Amino acid sequence: MGSAQSLDAYSMETRAAPESRRADAELVEGYLSGSSVSPLLLCGDALEILRSVPDESIDCCMTSPPYWKKRQYACEGIGQESTAAEYVRNLLEITGEIKRALKPAGSFWLNVGDTYQDKSLQSIPWRIAIEMTDSQGWILRNTVVWNKVKGNPDNSADKLRNMYEPVFHFVKCKKYYYDVDSARNPPSKAEVRDGRAVSSTGVSGVRYRKQIEGSSVLSAEQKESAVRELDRALEDMREGRLFDFRMIIKGQQRATHSDSESVSGRAKELNRNGFYILRNNPSGSKPGDVWNIVPEDTQNRGGHYAAYPEELCLNPIKMTCPKEGVVLDPFCGTGTTMKAAMGLGRKSIGIDVSSEYIRLSEGRVDGKQSV
Repeated sequence: MGSAQSLDAYSMETRAAPESRRADAELVEGYLSGSSVSPLLLCGDALEILRSVPDESIDCCMTSPPYWKKRQYACEGIGQESTAAEYVRNLLEITGEIKRALKPAGSFWLNVGDTYQDKSLQSIPWRIAIEMTDSQGWILRNTVVWNKVKGNPDNSADKLRNMYEPVFHFVKCKKYYYDVDSARNPPSKAEVRDGRAVSSTGVSGVRYRKQIEGSSVLSAEQKESAVRELDRALEDMREGRLFDFRMIIKGQQRATHSDSESVSGRAKELNRNGFYILRNNPSGSKPGDVWNIVPEDTQNRGGHYAAYPEELCLNPIKMTCPKEGVVLDPFCGTGTTMKAAMGLGRKSIGIDVSSEYIRLSEGRVDGKQSV
């Protein structure tokens, strides 16, 4: 796939702002117009380099900025502010530039952890998310809980061990690119036992049939219709067109979301027909909002102490960046986002203030170094 391109020769310290921005802009525009999926890596201040990215040119941004007062990174910069409010303000400058650079159909995935101060959690992730929605007009579509499965040891005697971090999914417009089918979990196929179809969760239709036949709520016509649709669902399972389903029967199960017809179309259907069937998607279930992903092995982090795992990037990129699209990470660290994007055939631009991290990223995406 070729080698990663970088701007290491143009360091922050040696460039005047207008000249550096012109150089960055030329590199970015050249990269965007090219066909290579090898990442473009730029060394410098995230805010300054972001200002050189053309309007509405990025399909997907995924990043994890330095956490406030959490770690000492290779270079001074964001995360070392004296107050949480200042940290949030500085990050909002970054997110404002990201919003400008995103296409109308673009998405922004933000992973950020919390910090204790004076024994109290500072709610840093939510301060950022609320400011982004209230002050910058972002739309928050999901809060993913990244369950780290094996959190770090914690010897505190008066609080629980931290096991998760949030990953926020923001969009700038109500209509945006989203390919959920690309990330569906493979379905568990139904089995045929003694001529009877049984789903992986044990649905065979026997209980539903008894409930229909014994119902004192359904009319004779509704019972006949319910049995007919139940048989159709079971036949679809037997023939491999359906892997699982649920049947909601009036007087037996409640409507899926609400019993009120004013807020639930399913409640209307239940009252009108006496039943409805929920068919599982034959392509599999879509991902939920809790992701069980083990953090990077500490022995494989090189000189970086907070690399997030490549697996965390895969579904966001697959779902919200088209195959010909471009991924951006303004705090790319050791290049995890870039490596994931390149592996999925997407172009990517990574920015980091540390030349050391840029070199680690170059080695990682070129396959020369494990970080």
